[in-house]
Amino acid sequence: MLSSHSRRFIVPKRLQGAARSWLEEGDRPPRTARLASSVVLVRDSVEGTETWLAYRPGNSPLGVVAFPGGSVQNTDHDTFDWFGPSVGHWAEMLGVTDFALARSHVVAAIRELFEETGVLLAGSDATTLVEGTNTPDWTRVREAVASEEIGFAEFISKRGLGLRTDLLRPLVHWVSPDFAHRRFDTRYFAATLPVGQTPTLLPSKGVWGEWALPARLLKDRDSTAIGDLIGEEDTRGLPLPELLVPASEIILEKIAKAKGCIAYLNIKRSTHTYQAELEEDNGQLWLRVEAPSAAPATEALATVPHPGGIAS
Repeated sequence: MLSSHSRRFIVPKRLQGAARSWLEEGDRPPRTARLASSVVLVRDSVEGTETWLAYRPGNSPLGVVAFPGGSVQNTDHDTFDWFGPSVGHWAEMLGVTDFALARSHVVAAIRELFEETGVLLAGSDATTLVEGTNTPDWTRVREAVASEEIGFAEFISKRGLGLRTDLLRPLVHWVSPDFAHRRFDTRYFAATLPVGQTPTLLPSKGVWGEWALPARLLKDRDSTAIGDLIGEEDTRGLPLPELLVPASEIILEKIAKAKGCIAYLNIKRSTHTYQAELEEDNGQLWLRVEAPSAAPATEALATVPHPGGIAS
């Protein structure tokens, strides 16, 4: 039998108005949650496993500080060459019966990672991976894909590439709280940083992005260091929990405990859905999240291959 335990997370100040309104107005339907995908990019360093985090403006449902990601688009249903587990296998790993849904989440994950960081999980066959994606030419392509001047499928096809879906791992399914004005139904994935690729911010949208050591971030979670470093109006003076959604905090905790990024990617995981419930305790607003403490894992993929080697 599946067992679970509850955890409580603060409601960030930026969301407390919507949360209070939700409690006061009583029963009403929540806004529709848009489908989204996000990728936790990891690499090994001498200090431990690191991950790429970036600033997201505009009350993003992924958090003010988040992993690369965004909404699933209609074009994510386009045709792509596909190297990796079948769509049916992906549906099983994601715990869904809708193959098209599973496929669109996987495609969106690879596309969003490319748009926001320049890291592209694609190759000419099942054993190759592109390199050197931080040149001006590649940056122009990223801008064109992000602005929808060119379709992601068209770009991939013209370059003679296919999506290396075998380099992704499913992580967490997170649904934004009911009270939020903007809501995402997000599938989080993980991938290691390939050799020959370096994450860079998209010039037209990027404000701040860096490799971060989760163990250090969590140790200093009550410090305002990360918010002050980003230096934006909605980050200065704020501690880590004000900047993250609970899903991101949970993921950072798991990375901090991992013994290397390959070990982290190959952990067997359940298909549990996290959705925070709003509650009030002595005037303080909290997000209560039910987390599985023991669950049968979905069928795992074979050990994740080194994507041309792992960057250190």
